[in-house]
Amino acid sequence: MSVKADPCSQPSLMHPDQAIPLLLEQVSPVSDTEVVTLPHALGRVLAENLASCIDLPPFDNSSMDGYAFRFADLQQQTEQTALRLIGSSFAGHGFQGEAQANSCIRIMTGAPVPAGYDTVQMQEETQVQGESILINHPKGKGANVRCRGEELTQGTQVLNAGIQIGAAELGVLATIGVSQVRVYRQLKVAFFSTGDELRPVGSELAPGQIYDSNRYSIQGLLSRANVEWLDLGVIADDPEAIRHAFRHAASQSDLVLTSGGVSVGEADFTKQILDEEGQITFWKLAIKPGKPFAMGRIGQAIFCGLPGNPVSSMVTFYKLVWPILNKMQGLTPVEPLMLDATLTTPVRKQPGRVEYQRGILSRNPQGELEVAITGSQGSGMLTSMSLANCFVLLEQYQGDAPAGTKVTVEPFNSVLC
Repeated sequence: MSVKADPCSQPSLMHPDQAIPLLLEQVSPVSDTEVVTLPHALGRVLAENLASCIDLPPFDNSSMDGYAFRFADLQQQTEQTALRLIGSSFAGHGFQGEAQANSCIRIMTGAPVPAGYDTVQMQEETQVQGESILINHPKGKGANVRCRGEELTQGTQVLNAGIQIGAAELGVLATIGVSQVRVYRQLKVAFFSTGDELRPVGSELAPGQIYDSNRYSIQGLLSRANVEWLDLGVIADDPEAIRHAFRHAASQSDLVLTSGGVSVGEADFTKQILDEEGQITFWKLAIKPGKPFAMGRIGQAIFCGLPGNPVSSMVTFYKLVWPILNKMQGLTPVEPLMLDATLTTPVRKQPGRVEYQRGILSRNPQGELEVAITGSQGSGMLTSMSLANCFVLLEQYQGDAPAGTKVTVEPFNSVLC
């Protein structure tokens, strides 16, 4: 039996993999920079290459609690060698004496290894006999010593421009003594929803009305993207109200995001107003959910129009808006992580569009990746996004897939891998 063709599988609908590079051609990274202190640098995009101005570690130090000594003093390499204890070295309070033949010092983790000593024996492999320390089963010269500059030498490049500063990067910066960094300014994003049927959370619903969930999802995604955002609320299905919202949003931001109004309904005015006030360069892609995605420009701001259905809105944000945000922020592009997994539930799909069905990725007892579809995949069923931790990528012209089929998945939350 032949499969009924999807009415959206027409030549004018572009594959998302083809569309993304064309979308990115239309945006440029912000060029303005500012200097911020480390407590304010988390999540910001580094605007300069940074080299270390010190060796790391800055001095030879012990990697564990034990005893430091000269390995050459263990001439006989016997099972047990006794060394005379002459002092101690603590983190921040190093040994002040000089290394002596057949001697050792007590040393703590991170404490300086004095000049002349070259090896540390962990305390669990020693015995204390009065003023002597027995070294049991010595390892080798240099054991348990972290040498000066073994991680970084002065002048080595540490961080590259275009990375997003995370917790580890903050620690690296502090480790090499950097107290402030130059970063790109934060991107400004204004967003609003359109639709007479939308009501604010907490209000009473009249017949035919629904709560506006998209703004909250978009706000959460923008917060993860570490941008400045301006929520303009819900705009009625009125051309002049939408026109005013667009003008206001474009004057306040680098990127304007809307939810709803980019379809072909009689009350969907977003596209009409954009044609009058700005320009649309993309409208409709071969993606499901999310076909009525629009992109263009209004004034000096980039515009992205997301579909009104909640899942479509989130999927197009993840797949289309996120790369745009990353480029505009000055982030170095990174390919999304794709994994192979085996379907544990059957998938229904009609050829015509690339589909991003929502799935739950896990490992079976044999350690193999498996994925189960979250259930009904309707574009209005936002719980499918809440339950999922990945997209199941189904190619444009493939059809149904039974359980046991190998598929490509793209994690977007936590995943056991």
